[in-house]
Amino acid sequence: MGKNGFNRSAWRLALRAAGITPSRQDGMHALRHFYTSVLVAGGCDIKAVSEFLGHASAAFTLSVYVHLMASADDRAREAISAAWTGSSDGPATAQEGAT
Repeated sequence: MGKNGFNRSAWRLALRAAGITPSRQDGMHALRHFYTSVLVAGGCDIKAVSEFLGHASAAFTLSVYVHLMASADDRAREAISAAWTGSSDGPATAQEGAT
């Protein structure tokens, strides 16, 4: 089955059975976008997500889904707080990378 086989043989049939006319808004593209949005919003590594999708680069994936990522301010505060409370391995990891 080719990359569009599931869309033709199962997904569109399921949509029609549910009384939904298949279109780009509720087709495989929407399902793929939902999957990616869940991964990105959940904090998954953007490079890994890019590879899952077969994108040419993580930069492209990031440009499409950056709006779903936690704000930089929130993440920075959380990272510093974790380092100060000892619940982060950031300093140890940084030292390992420097050797």
